[in-house]
Amino acid sequence: MQFQSQRNQSLKILSRTGIWRSNYEPPLLRLLWRIGAKVRPPHFMSFFQVAIFMGLWFGFAWGTIMWFFAWKEHGIAGMFAVTVACMAGLLFGFSMATYYAYGRRKYRLPKWESLGEDRK
Repeated sequence: MQFQSQRNQSLKILSRTGIWRSNYEPPLLRLLWRIGAKVRPPHFMSFFQVAIFMGLWFGFAWGTIMWFFAWKEHGIAGMFAVTVACMAGLLFGFSMATYYAYGRRKYRLPKWESLGEDRK
């Protein structure tokens, strides 16, 4: 119940900032919430949590698509393809982590731990 309260409060705060909903509530995150995963909105994750979260799914998805539509036909070695996909995932992950860290600082967002507390 604590997570739900924190999530709802964080989404209210983010909606008031003017940030697009698709940026603070991306489709992958909404899917994870539907299946019951307790994942924070990206603006409330740490830098490295965002880098790993975004980098893993991007590297896997992009690498898989590239393998089946480009690399396989050109005879690219499997280990090279995995390495390139991992590097692309790292680059994307750190880029997104930087973007969300900038937004967190720009909008002076509170810490996740301070959300959901009863304010009497």
